[in-house]
Amino acid sequence: MPTGVALQDPREQLFNAAERILLRDGAGALTSRAVTTEAGCAKGVLHRHFADFDEFLAGLVLDRIGRLDAQAAALREAAGTGTVADRLTEALTELFGPVAVAVVGLVISRDALRTRLRRTTPRGLPLLTEATAMIASYLGVERDLGRIAADADIDALAPTLIGAGHLLFAGQEDAPPKAEHVRRTVTTVIAGAVREAPTTST
Repeated sequence: MPTGVALQDPREQLFNAAERILLRDGAGALTSRAVTTEAGCAKGVLHRHFADFDEFLAGLVLDRIGRLDAQAAALREAAGTGTVADRLTEALTELFGPVAVAVVGLVISRDALRTRLRRTTPRGLPLLTEATAMIASYLGVERDLGRIAADADIDALAPTLIGAGHLLFAGQEDAPPKAEHVRRTVTTVIAGAVREAPTTST
């Protein structure tokens, strides 16, 4: 394996290498040596960009969290279209892809990483906490549109949806749950809050 390959975007290539290891071998196989070997670069490349391996892993998680911004914006923009259950089903399916599930497992498995991430996510579990905020923001828009009850407890609905979604997808990388299973869970969670008018034919 080459050790002196120049990386055009070292951070991104190192993160991509770490994600491949997570998916293939699990969090236990993630070491600085494994990452640089997977990326095809010298070990020193990682340490030129990160103070230590925990900082690298924190950067990996924060990169994933940062990707939620675009999904959150698209989800809010989609408010008022389709059904609330469909929008939430799509959001959870996109959110809990194999890499995101693996990253959550990594955060759970490493105490030092969680401690490092407390600087940006002081409460809750990093990535899931930000995903909960994304769902709550969307539900708030739907509430403003009248498709969610005015008295709906969004602060309870959002974490319930995220927790249920994580349980559905965790450990199912090879055979993720079917859309109808996710939709059934979503529908059950939001049943008391939805105020959508029945669809009528024209």
